[in-house]
Formats: sequence, structure tokens, C-alpha cells
Amino acid sequence: MIFLQLFYTFFKIGLFGFGGGYAMLSMIQGEVVTRHGWLTAQEFTDIVAISQMTPGPIGINSATYVGYDAIVGAGYGMGWGVVGSALATLAVVLPSFILMLTISRFFLKYQKHPAVEAVFSGLRPAVVGLLASAALVLMNVENFGSPTDDTRSFLISCLIFVVAFVGTKKYKVNPILMIVLCGAAGVLLY
Repeated sequence: MIFLQLFYTFFKIGLFGFGGGYAMLSMIQGEVVTRHGWLTAQEFTDIVAISQMTPGPIGINSATYVGYDAIVGAGYGMGWGVVGSALATLAVVLPSFILMLTISRFFLKYQKHPAVEAVFSGLRPAVVGLLASAALVLMNVENFGSPTDDTRSFLISCLIFVVAFVGTKKYKVNPILMIVLCGAAGVLLY
């Protein structure tokens, strides 16, 4: 039964997750942490961090890791966890694959049609909202600490966040270098 739930959950996320992997993160968290309870918020945060560091789209990487953890967490063995990974990955990719095959047949012919342009104009703000939601999902106690319980940890996390944001946005520091530098700062400061 969990395999069917896993497939359905990630198929739905893949179908409605406009805007790419980061836009999917809030949907994935809502489903796997809040609705199904397959993972804790801390486990989800760890999976997001690992998914960001591994090659490939973050939404697909997250689905792969969640699929494995959900199945193993349900009491199945590691072999079944691999099946869960493959199933969740297939489910999150399948809607996009089907939609792209369908849309690509018609898009080149009708891309300048006013109705098609209107649909894309309406999708742009929705994608921005989903990306903002993903950013807010990651701004939680697991990532930043609590300002009341551990003020030092919270301030260090905020400082690393601001330095990383300014470094990549204003000074155009390479994101890979920024990840390494922030990791080193975390090791030194914590």
C-alpha cells in the first residue's frame, strides 16, 4: 500500500509542481512530512541539503531520497528502499515527460497565439510564489536554530545566510565555492 501512496504522492507533485525542483520543495514537505508523516522536519531538511549537493535537479533528487527513506522507515529492507527510490523518481518525472511530449507537438505551431501567451503570463507569478514558498520552508528552526533557545547558533546561521546571499548576488562568487566556504565557516563557528 505504501508503494501506491508513494507513487500517487510524487506523481501529483510532479504534475502540479510548476517552476522546477525548488518550487516542488514546499509541496514535497507538505506531503511527506505533514500529511503522511514519512519523515520528520529534520530528516526532510537533511534530504534537501543532500539533494542540493548531488548532481541533478533538486526535486528529482529529493524524490529519490524520500522514496528510499519512506520505504525503509515503513519497515521494508534496503532492497525495497531502492525500489521505493526508483518508484518515487519515476512518479515525479512521469507527468513532465507526458506533458512535454504532448505540448511539444503543439507548442511550436501555437506559441504566438494570444491564449498561449496569456497562459504563460499567468504562470510566471505562480512560479515566483512557489519559489518564495520553498525559500520560506527552508527558513525553519532546523536550519537556523531558535532565536530564544540558542541565540548564538541562530545569529551564526543568519550571518552565514547573509554572507552567502551577498557573496553570490553582489560579488558573483561561484556557488560551489560558496558552498565550500559556508561549510568551512560552519565547521569553524560551530
